[in-house]
Amino acid sequence: MSLTTPVRGPLANATYRRLFGAQVIALVGTGLTTVALTLLAYDLAGGNAGAVVGIALALKMVVYVFGAPLITTLTARLPRRQLLVGLDVLRAGTVVAMPFVTEVWQVYVLIVLVNAGSAGFTPTFQATIPDVLTDEPTYTRALSLSRLAYELEGLLSPALAAVILGFMSYDGLFAANGFAFLASAALVLTTRLPARRPAPAADSWSKRLTFGIRRYLATPRLRGLLALNLAVAAASATVVVNTVIYVRDVFGRDAGDVAWALGTSGAGAMIVALALPRLLDRIRDRSVMLAGGGLLVAGLGVTALVDGFGALLAVWFVIGAGLSLVQTPAGRLVNRSGGLDERPALFAAQFSLSHAGWLITYPIAGVLGVTLGLAATAWLLAAIAALAVVAAALLWPARRDAGSAPGVRDRRDAGKADERALVLAQADPDEVRAADLRERGSEEQRDRAAGHVAVLP
Repeated sequence: MSLTTPVRGPLANATYRRLFGAQVIALVGTGLTTVALTLLAYDLAGGNAGAVVGIALALKMVVYVFGAPLITTLTARLPRRQLLVGLDVLRAGTVVAMPFVTEVWQVYVLIVLVNAGSAGFTPTFQATIPDVLTDEPTYTRALSLSRLAYELEGLLSPALAAVILGFMSYDGLFAANGFAFLASAALVLTTRLPARRPAPAADSWSKRLTFGIRRYLATPRLRGLLALNLAVAAASATVVVNTVIYVRDVFGRDAGDVAWALGTSGAGAMIVALALPRLLDRIRDRSVMLAGGGLLVAGLGVTALVDGFGALLAVWFVIGAGLSLVQTPAGRLVNRSGGLDERPALFAAQFSLSHAGWLITYPIAGVLGVTLGLAATAWLLAAIAALAVVAAALLWPARRDAGSAPGVRDRRDAGKADERALVLAQADPDEVRAADLRERGSEEQRDRAAGHVAVLP
């Protein structure tokens, strides 16, 4: 006798369907604002528009790094639905106000506000999904859908912006983003979300503020993820910052080929994201993610040697695949590392620490690309990525590839516990024991159990 549970697609869950719709709509709106912000900066600063956009992006990263833990701590006791709706409304109001600014400093203030909203919204949203999709295979497929949404936004938003700009000024892009955030808020408002668990007890407000990062750094798999985040940042910075330089200056191609290059990286990421759920059913997350890190190192190394546009497309495809191999399973690691009451703080820590890597690698890719040259910069970023992958392998030993963070057990909701109790009552005792070893035992025990019984819900 074997116990199997069919894996339903995440979109079969009505709550997740609405949340995913809210995410996609907000992503598209954000992509439109990125284009509009560039045009607004040019109107306000002319030839200094590049500096304005650069400072705006730096402010965005600073708010993400420091704002996510702070906002998560301050809002820990607020109901999820009201919090998400309120943050969407804040973002809508902020982007709608952008066409009315007359000074560069006003742009910076609005950038801080809209990204503070995102720094609160995104970790809360990410921590809600595993409470909605409580079985890991379905949750993994949801992570793949999210990765596809991010990559498709990068491909489609510029094209949609071009269509809108054919009929109206860039002010219309800000209005479209405001509408997108309000539509996202409406979807969340009509969705019943799982109630929050009380925030972890702590002696002081400062301990609550740092709880997520302290727990994150105390967990081997998350320390490994932190190192891999740096490898991701090194590769992402190369693609985001220097694609236009390679395409226009090095190879003398036109602006349309910049979009092709960026699209090729996105295509690599999407193809891998589609294949990952099945791959992760067979191969451990650690092996998949370290392999992805290896692809990033190889891609960055070859970037220093690339001598033609076709070769660049191939390298960018490989880098996109590597990014997806590392980033897509990351939510599984965070989800396994704490209970329901701890996930928001852990997702906020992941959001914060992952963006900290970009604060380091964006300036390296941009400034050193100009002063040292593209090849030397690619070698340097490849070395950073290689050290990060080696550190990840050491910080996240294979024998610690399972289980919870120190002192943490997975908290299941009552419905899932009842479902499990029913299955256990009907199961053969030997199979139950094997399934329990798969779930709770050491790596060696889990390997022995793998051939004995199928997955138990």
